[in-house]
Amino acid sequence: MIILGIDPGLATVGFGVVEAHGARISYARHGVISTQAGQRLALRLSRIYYDVLELIDTFKPDAIAIEELFFNTNITTGISVAHGRAAAILAGEERGVTMYEYTPLQVKQAVTGYGRAEKKQVMEMVKRLLQLDAIPRPDDAADGLALAICHARNASSLISGIGGAQCSTI
Repeated sequence: MIILGIDPGLATVGFGVVEAHGARISYARHGVISTQAGQRLALRLSRIYYDVLELIDTFKPDAIAIEELFFNTNITTGISVAHGRAAAILAGEERGVTMYEYTPLQVKQAVTGYGRAEKKQVMEMVKRLLQLDAIPRPDDAADGLALAICHARNASSLISGIGGAQCSTI
């Protein structure tokens, strides 16, 4: 199963692609989609949408794992993340790829075994689990890989009947 993990945003959308065969997860690619501050919102969203379409067309994922929207204290940031998230969701829907959403707590639990893990711990585990030479950079791309790993582990648990992190399809 090929999984595209997406860490949504407006300025930066992190992505990671992994291939899962049962409990074995292998690295394919990671990176970011960047948009420029000051550009019209529609132009930025268009860039995200078309770049996610290109990722889908290139890697042909069986599933997309995207971070569930989480509003902390800055609602303005949350709204801009929601815009970018919507563009990515629309691209997945356009190509007919089933999308799953995970909370940050679920991702941390799946990757490190501890839902309150620090970001540095998650990034180190992404490196170890995918047998990479270095922690993936930038952080947004590492988060995209973490989301893909989370779904791979969740899907593996569901297939084996063990259960797993509760996720929802979009």
